[in-house]
Amino acid sequence: ESRRSVEAEAVRDLSSNNTSFPTIFLLSFGVLALFVAALAIANTFQVLVAQRRRTLALLRTIGAKKGQLYTSVLVEAGLLGLIASVLGVGFGVGLIALVTNTGVMEMMGMQARLILSWQAFVVPIAFGLIMTVLASLGSARSATSVTPLEALRPIELTDTSRAGKVRATIGVLTIIAGLALAGVAVWQLSGMLNGLDTMASDNYSSVLLMSIGGAALVFLGLVLTATFWLPVLMRGVGALVSMCGPSAKVAHANIQKNPRRVAATGTALLIGVTLVATIATGAASAKQTMGEALASRYSVDMIATGDGLKTSAVKEAAQVKGVAATMYAPTATVTAEGVNGGTMSLLLVGVKNTSELAGVMHADLSGVTVGGDTVLLPKYRATSGKEITFGSDAKLRFTAAESNGIAASTEQDGSASASSTNGGVSSSMRLKPVQSDYRRVSSNYDAVAFINTSHFNNGDVTATSHMLLMRVDTQSAGVSLSDVFNKIQDVFSYDSTVSITGPVAQRAQWETIINSMLMLLVALIAVSVLIALIGVANTLSLSVIERTRESATLRAIGMTRGQLRRSLAVEALLLSLVAGVVGVVLGTLFGWLGSYMVFSLYGKTVFPFEWGMNGIVLVVAAIAALLASVFPARRAVKTPPVEALAEA
Repeated sequence: ESRRSVEAEAVRDLSSNNTSFPTIFLLSFGVLALFVAALAIANTFQVLVAQRRRTLALLRTIGAKKGQLYTSVLVEAGLLGLIASVLGVGFGVGLIALVTNTGVMEMMGMQARLILSWQAFVVPIAFGLIMTVLASLGSARSATSVTPLEALRPIELTDTSRAGKVRATIGVLTIIAGLALAGVAVWQLSGMLNGLDTMASDNYSSVLLMSIGGAALVFLGLVLTATFWLPVLMRGVGALVSMCGPSAKVAHANIQKNPRRVAATGTALLIGVTLVATIATGAASAKQTMGEALASRYSVDMIATGDGLKTSAVKEAAQVKGVAATMYAPTATVTAEGVNGGTMSLLLVGVKNTSELAGVMHADLSGVTVGGDTVLLPKYRATSGKEITFGSDAKLRFTAAESNGIAASTEQDGSASASSTNGGVSSSMRLKPVQSDYRRVSSNYDAVAFINTSHFNNGDVTATSHMLLMRVDTQSAGVSLSDVFNKIQDVFSYDSTVSITGPVAQRAQWETIINSMLMLLVALIAVSVLIALIGVANTLSLSVIERTRESATLRAIGMTRGQLRRSLAVEALLLSLVAGVVGVVLGTLFGWLGSYMVFSLYGKTVFPFEWGMNGIVLVVAAIAALLASVFPARRAVKTPPVEALAEA
């Protein structure tokens, strides 16, 4: 089939039954961002209601009913949700139009055009409107939950109720169920890998889904019970921080006054950070696990093959930074019959001696020689992994795969008798098979065999192509695998028939795909993290409004403006960093679970800790938290103590 028809068929497969998996995948992150936004919106409306507490009380005093105030808050939420959703849709359409019309996608080798549909307008606007109204229900209820006389009193904490026992019970049971599911999935996969559980092998998809469901239930249970454990954790960390001075001590005291609000703010940030850490850990594990798996399956790092290998290009490739050694050799393709009762495709490669081969091959070649009467063969087939054996009475016959090649057979004594034809001139040779445990030099053949290059020079074998074997050492050169691979590709770009294969090539392409996906996913999740940090600012704003009298009293007894600002900064850091660190820990554990469930099928799973990405997330969260504390701190220190006490 043509490439275009294959691509069209692949798209139809992805979008079968009118279901587009890429669309669902991307929209799931939109739903996540809206869920996190709902937590931030709820805190925002708490701030709005607290700021207008006196106004609401006066309205109640002059005759406004609870239902009227309740309705007014919901109507305000609906208007804000509608306006913001329309602006969001307009901004999204404008952004995609900018991307598709500026040639950015073409630069990345992709084609894209702007397609508008009614669903793209109606669904986000309706969803945003509904989410905003639902998020404002709690604030609307708190606006009407006090009498006019109580509302005219100084502002006190408005949300000190403790979470119910029902939530705690459901959350704990959810965590237990999730741990059980994940544990059973790991146990079944372990049995499958060890050959003990054949049923798990037949139902791998179910086992994988079981582990995903278990992780999801654990995380859901932790979110439900965050009201209980997150404030306790912040209290413990705050107790250590409070030793740093009066500002830290005040922040530690303030953060304990409203556990439910602290939990809601921390949970919003926890969700985004956990997902970032999960994806970053999974990507790091994928690169390292697959890298080691590829390295164990290949004995040569990188190979260039083709009829058009120029001598100048071969010399240039040897000079590429990161290429430690090279070997340029003639090759001939043959077919072997009689090995393990079947046929085997072979690539004969000419080498001068074992030392030259050992310079580019990761294998134990001690005691092995490639002389004029021997042929070096691997112990296992590259395609099936089955062992290659030579019985004393076996008949191994080589037949030429090209018009010019070699024909050989194994004699009764185990030696290999070969004959070749070259322009009608026939000669014969007897080669003794020697085996060593080197893995696939090329995945296009069952095995790659090495013979002395003298057979190519004296006309016994006619070279049908050439091969450049390369050993790569990126650590000593201080370069990445992708850099080496791209430069080697550039060297041989003059001929499209030259192919670059080997573990380095596959690993470089694999890492490019993973890094591209990682950038996309992290960018999507970063939206929810930023929304959560807006929630931190809202929480601090509400705390400042509630603590007007307290802040004024602290200022009156000598606390400076700088100390008050620092106390709010410390409070913001406690909120963001504690939730961030917990998110990193949870995300790493979830990433390890996912890596084991997926990559253990290909090799020994690596369980890394992604210091780089996790560190960036925590630093960004800390900086954003400090920025989020600026405006609440300005409000807290702007009013003189006397006026603040009078207002309170």
